[in-house]
Amino acid sequence: MSIEPRGLSVSLGQDQFDGVNAFNTEDLIKYAPDFFVRTRYIGDNNAVPGFRGTHSAQSARSLVMVDGFVVSNFLGNSFGFPPAWGIVSPTEVKQFDIVYGPYSARYPGNSMGGIVNITTRAPDRNEAFGTVQAFVQPYRQYGTRDDFYGYAAEAGFALKADNSPFGFRASVRRLRNDSQPMQYYQFGYSAGLYGRPNAGTPVAGAYADPALIPVAGTKVVAPVIGDYSSVATRQDQVRAQLRFDQGEFHAEALFTYWWNREETLHPKTYLRDAAGNPFYGDATGQVSFAGHTYTLNPATSFRLGLAAKDEWLAGLKLEGPVAGFDVRANLSTLRFDRQESRSSNGYAAGIANGAGQVTEQGPTGWYTGDLLVTRTLGSHDVAFGLNGNLYETDQSVFDTTNWRAASGRTQRTRTFGRTRTIGVFAEDAIALDVDTLLILGLRADWWRGYDGGLTARATSGAQAGQLVMQRYAARTETAFSPKLALKRGLGDGWAAELSLALATRFPTVGELFQGSLNSDGSFNQNSFDPNLKPEKSRDANFLLRKRFGPVTLTGSLFYQRIRDAIFSYVGFNQAGVSTSNFKNIDLTRQFGAELIAEVRDWPAQGLDIDANAAWIDAETVRNRADRASEGVQFPRIPSWRFNGNLRWRLAPSLQAVVGVRYASRPNTDLDGLQRGDAYGYTSELFALDVKANIDLAHNLRLSAGVNNLTNDSAWVFHPYPQRTFVIEAGIKL
Repeated sequence: MSIEPRGLSVSLGQDQFDGVNAFNTEDLIKYAPDFFVRTRYIGDNNAVPGFRGTHSAQSARSLVMVDGFVVSNFLGNSFGFPPAWGIVSPTEVKQFDIVYGPYSARYPGNSMGGIVNITTRAPDRNEAFGTVQAFVQPYRQYGTRDDFYGYAAEAGFALKADNSPFGFRASVRRLRNDSQPMQYYQFGYSAGLYGRPNAGTPVAGAYADPALIPVAGTKVVAPVIGDYSSVATRQDQVRAQLRFDQGEFHAEALFTYWWNREETLHPKTYLRDAAGNPFYGDATGQVSFAGHTYTLNPATSFRLGLAAKDEWLAGLKLEGPVAGFDVRANLSTLRFDRQESRSSNGYAAGIANGAGQVTEQGPTGWYTGDLLVTRTLGSHDVAFGLNGNLYETDQSVFDTTNWRAASGRTQRTRTFGRTRTIGVFAEDAIALDVDTLLILGLRADWWRGYDGGLTARATSGAQAGQLVMQRYAARTETAFSPKLALKRGLGDGWAAELSLALATRFPTVGELFQGSLNSDGSFNQNSFDPNLKPEKSRDANFLLRKRFGPVTLTGSLFYQRIRDAIFSYVGFNQAGVSTSNFKNIDLTRQFGAELIAEVRDWPAQGLDIDANAAWIDAETVRNRADRASEGVQFPRIPSWRFNGNLRWRLAPSLQAVVGVRYASRPNTDLDGLQRGDAYGYTSELFALDVKANIDLAHNLRLSAGVNNLTNDSAWVFHPYPQRTFVIEAGIKL
């Protein structure tokens, strides 16, 4: 394992990767214990990981690294701030290491959920390689009935002479895919119009689905009238790694660039007017369907959109002995070279290149640095060091007269700010005897949020129509986080470990300073809070492991109590006004149990099984801003998770694979009032995957597989993919 494990940890390598239909890097860990990644489609740009009782939009509680370089996007804390998975392609991954919880003093409080480190393949010999994939998803939902296609292609080479300390590896990859629609349009509801037949333009073709979430405060379920368009995604990646190894000295430089394009240019209406023509709305803004009148705003429905995100990662790592100590230092930066999205004000403006809006980011990105010093002194393995980061964001929203060209701009808002954290730590692993290891750690962090501000166009008063800037005062926080772990070998293949920790997760720059947009495209000034308190957790984990010949069983009990948890929800502010923004929840807690089974070559030769089960109880204990949420299961956290992967070598050149994932139905909202298996909910999940690997030669492999073989419908507000077919070929020379 390339990161220091504390508490529950797992490592996944090529054996496990062979059992996955992997399109994106994060797919490789989808069968990991009590773990998930919110991947909505192949090429999803919002794939957020979650551990145990971490909500699928709490992205800032997961620390993700590539070869020790941080790729977690701590610019915000939601589905819109996923790790930069696309920095690495699936075939370049050598190993995944996953650590659950913040039990090591070496890592900051963003490890509150856990840590993922991706180790990439090193240039250890001369080789050339290539992989191609093709996939198709027949999709049927409401009035959308299409087959969505995609492909991926990768090629690269490595150079490493036998007697040279230098090694070089480079690769390029392109992924192109058309996804299923991510959202659906519904009629708008107006209490004054609903129930009045024929008060608007008569239409047909809407889908009345009683399983959908009713309009807030009513029992009315608005019919579905169309989709948001398939997401046409294209991702291009180039990656280069240079290594130098001479004796005990190691140096490594990594550079990778990721181009990402998304188009949503074909929203589909299910509606037809009296003449049978497609209907996208008209100037009346009202329609009549099935004896009721609804609203349909043509300026906010069936939007067209374009998005671009170009980012690059550069990192430098040095390792070697210095004055009797082993020293490792690394410095990296991830920068968003370009990040913007453009959208039209409805369908008519979209196809005519009319009015719309553009959102731009920049300068945006982060810098991280780490220094680790270790030494063995008798029975003590001592480690100490420091790490730091700087995250900065600057987002502007403009109204445009031509949405596609982003021309004719009028600035609407600008939000900006920075955060930086400096941490120092010390850790001592003490061998009390041959079977007992005591690990003591202490971490101190100094955090600062600063240069934050908001520029918005005033809508009333003496400055109406003018841009007004508001700056926020700088803030500082300090946290001390002790850690303790006790490992004990109990004999006869038994081992136990108890881990205890405190952790502090400071607010991200986005939670503090960066606003979001309302559903109608207007700026939501209440979506952030510059006065947020940091999250503080108390954690405990007890682990027991036993090896029974070819079978290894691991049981784990965990507990986490979080004070001032940061979460975005509808609640009341200090003035008693209902708002939807990031708030501190006074107290949440989670506890649960996990069982992991690893089976090798049993009960048949060539049969490997990785299976795991988890039970989770995550609850909002105290929340003065929303008393109705108290005592309720925290949203999007299932009570049960089961993951399994079976790989059977039927013949020397043929391997059959079965994978399964299951999660029970969770609450969708904080108050526990929304539970369902339809669009808008977070639903029960069941996915059965199959795959076959055929080795045509020692360096040529063909694979074919199906994800979601049973075509189960599942939702994370958005729809998960339906049955998807893939074929792949890979070669190494």
